[in-house]
Amino acid sequence: MIAFAILAVLIIASAVFVVSASRPVYSVLGLLVNFLCLAVMYLTLDAEFIAVIQVVIYSGAILMLFVFVIALLGSGVRAFSVGPNRLPRILAPLSVFGVLALGGLLFVIVQTVVPSLPQATATTSAGNAGVFGSVADFGQALFTTYLLPFEATAFVLMIAVIGVIALAGDIDPPRRPRPKRLRDREPILKERS
Repeated sequence: MIAFAILAVLIIASAVFVVSASRPVYSVLGLLVNFLCLAVMYLTLDAEFIAVIQVVIYSGAILMLFVFVIALLGSGVRAFSVGPNRLPRILAPLSVFGVLALGGLLFVIVQTVVPSLPQATATTSAGNAGVFGSVADFGQALFTTYLLPFEATAFVLMIAVIGVIALAGDIDPPRRPRPKRLRDREPILKERS
């Protein structure tokens, strides 16, 4: 119950940060934290496969798609200026966050996995059918009962990417100057006609 409360607070806080962040890259980092906390929540529910899919698909593929869209939309606007080196200032908070995250993960694993080890048998492993979070049940539910929502989600994600590109506006490539010969001849051509 304590792990659920901690994860719920982290998920809500990271979701609020995604919406309220001042820069899109910060929003993507908040979304990463949200996805990882949700994966840990799945681990506490003994749904190991869904937790791995959460990390691989959402934290890996979807998040990288968002990063590439943000990077491509910002290209060509202005030259990139190199700022001061901020790495030394971020090492201490990053280390503290890493230690806290590792401690929280170990706490959740000890609370959920270790007490359930004596009761675990071959019939209750997540790889078998009929077990909550199993690959067989998840695949069957995804491609039978939840096929339409699955396809709708893919369509909504595609529309979201197209919407971001449309909202960014039309980015015109820089125009090349006309060759010097043609520019010099224009006044002469105008005088003759």
